[in-house]
Amino acid sequence: MRITRFFRSIMSTNYVDAPIGIKIISFLSKKLCPRWQINRVLCFKISVLLLTYLAYMCYHMTRKPISVVKSILHRNCSAVELPKDFPHNDQIADDSNWCDYPPFDGDDASALLGTLDSSFLFAYAIAMFVSGFVAERVSLRYFLTFGMLFSGIFCYLFGLGKTYNIHSFAYFAFVQAMAGIFQTSGWPGVVTVVGRWFGKSKRGLIYGVWNSHTSLGNILGTLIAANYVETDWSMSFIMPGFIMGLIGMLLFFFLVDDPELVNCHEKVGGNPSAGSSNSSSYRRLESGSNIHDSGDSDVDDTDIVVGEQENASIRSLRGSVISHTEVSMRVNERTPILSSNPSINSKATAEDAIGFCGALKIPGVVEFSLCLFFSKLVSYTFLYWLPLYIQSTTTIGVKLSADLSVVFDIGGIIGAIAAGCISDYTGMSAATCVGLLGAAVPMLLIYQFWGALSMPISIFLLFVVGALVNGPYALITTSVSAELGTHKSLNGNAKALATVTAIIDGTGSIGAAVGPLLAGVVSTSGWQNVFYMLMISDVLAMILLIRLVIKEFSLWRRRNSRIE
Repeated sequence: MRITRFFRSIMSTNYVDAPIGIKIISFLSKKLCPRWQINRVLCFKISVLLLTYLAYMCYHMTRKPISVVKSILHRNCSAVELPKDFPHNDQIADDSNWCDYPPFDGDDASALLGTLDSSFLFAYAIAMFVSGFVAERVSLRYFLTFGMLFSGIFCYLFGLGKTYNIHSFAYFAFVQAMAGIFQTSGWPGVVTVVGRWFGKSKRGLIYGVWNSHTSLGNILGTLIAANYVETDWSMSFIMPGFIMGLIGMLLFFFLVDDPELVNCHEKVGGNPSAGSSNSSSYRRLESGSNIHDSGDSDVDDTDIVVGEQENASIRSLRGSVISHTEVSMRVNERTPILSSNPSINSKATAEDAIGFCGALKIPGVVEFSLCLFFSKLVSYTFLYWLPLYIQSTTTIGVKLSADLSVVFDIGGIIGAIAAGCISDYTGMSAATCVGLLGAAVPMLLIYQFWGALSMPISIFLLFVVGALVNGPYALITTSVSAELGTHKSLNGNAKALATVTAIIDGTGSIGAAVGPLLAGVVSTSGWQNVFYMLMISDVLAMILLIRLVIKEFSLWRRRNSRIE
């Protein structure tokens, strides 16, 4: 009976629609520390950043094991010592494939491993376009929890293939494809949640630091997989899958995916539909009213509600969800059906989820999407093939090759933060991307020629290449996507961010699928050809942004001329 009363008291808190974990914390804080005053908005922002960071770190952590394990699925067994309990046989000892795991023990092993990568990445790319539309129409907390649980399950199932001696290639390809589909819940979900809580101020820096979850996930996935790869590679998949499931449940209990759920909607700055945008809205209304006053319009003074009247209206209707346009411009019998003022007509559509074609019309979406196609092609080729490349071109073993590849991801963290800071300082995202891509091209060639000379040189070059390759990729998928998803052409529509993010990342994911597949084919004729392919991809990515770069520099010169 007491337990029932306890849960009823928890459910009766002010946060009616908040996750159960937040309700429990709110209830306990009121009971145990009734006089404790905290900045609620700041606490929720920190929790959102932390939980989404952990979430997407897990998404990448479960993608990484295959790149480590493929070095053990197929290798030159003549250099591997026979286990003591292994039945000694001269014929087996001379067989260069005796230690490989079927079906990856044939001459077509490289093609099969490349197909595994493609199964995941093409499924991911195709499903991503659907995922963004779904994310705009459902609770993102449920969306992310559901996606994480099933992503963890399919990662777990890949490892169980070895535990239960499954040697069917169709099984592994199916598991990879299903994992790719459920992994699409991650990026549209976390970017949209963060976009709802954080405004445009220092967005590049915030996203740059926050986006380090990608590289940290790769690092953890590599280290966990490398720890088990030479003893029991099934655990390289089982452990990350299990961890991802736990973090998914953590999100279910504690993630506040919308400020409205905890009555913080008006206090969150920069949200397209948040009340904090009132100041800019007032200016639009004032200019609009002047236009009407100068003409023959019969708009009454009572039709426009601004300033304190608007705040009073919001306060009086705090329990309901009120869009900004409903408050700022009341429609009456004299309101024209098709007005020249877009703020009037946006009333019915401002909160409707945007369609695919509508998202493509946003200036910059097409260019950045195509640029990300080639940028992600380069990044994911490193993600899936770098450990094997290091092992093939040096004398170090499987575990050390995997550990060394981590340096690339550490460089990626620094590159993402640097790209975000440069973008914030200059206000030129496209120019920042082009600058980093241009520097990456010669560095790829330098690493290919001199990366295997010594360990210190390899570490230094990998770090620099990681920063230059992942910097533009991180900037486009975070800050640029959030900027385009809240573009002024959307007239305050807050339901476009996930769709825009899905289109940009979905296009990039097609490149991510093509890159490792081509690398598997091209590497048979020499690893130098793979690097030439990567350099050409970076050049094409630069070319696609030239128009936006010219536009950014034109605006920059115009601003400077006004200052002078």
